[in-house]
Amino acid sequence: MLQSHGEHAHRSRKYFVHDRIFGIGEDYWVDDEHGRHAFLVDGKALRLWETFELKDTERRVLVTIRKKMVRIRDTMTIERDDQPLATIKRKRLSLLRHHYRVELVDGTELDVSGKLLDREFAIEYDGELLAEISRRWLTVRETYGVNVIRDDADPALLIAVAVSVIRMAEREREDD
Repeated sequence: MLQSHGEHAHRSRKYFVHDRIFGIGEDYWVDDEHGRHAFLVDGKALRLWETFELKDTERRVLVTIRKKMVRIRDTMTIERDDQPLATIKRKRLSLLRHHYRVELVDGTELDVSGKLLDREFAIEYDGELLAEISRRWLTVRETYGVNVIRDDADPALLIAVAVSVIRMAEREREDD
């Protein structure tokens, strides 16, 4: 997922994600900053389970998010090629209300914190910013941006992480 970064590791890429992604039920595109389709969200998968598929423009599945229907309510998994890629859990002993840890199968840990319900938060690796999620620079309603900072970061994975933690934060709010 993260290779060591070279000289030009900071050419950011922006993607625009529809906010009601879990409530849509039909296919929907995540566009890049040039207005080109970048990823396809498959709504059919969403209707069946708490499952979310992110596909490329050729409609090949890049990552799948599954809500674990287990005792631990606040866990989501991200899969690639039917293999686990990452697990997302609420970070328990954190002073921040919205603080999540993403554990990748290779042992890498990503940290997600900020105002998830406001769509203003960061995804970091080892103290370094990988992606910032914000709606500050957007004019389109019901949309937030995922700004992928590092060249060698995987946009599909980071978008999946953003979607997952927002979903988890909204669930927490509903349960309160």
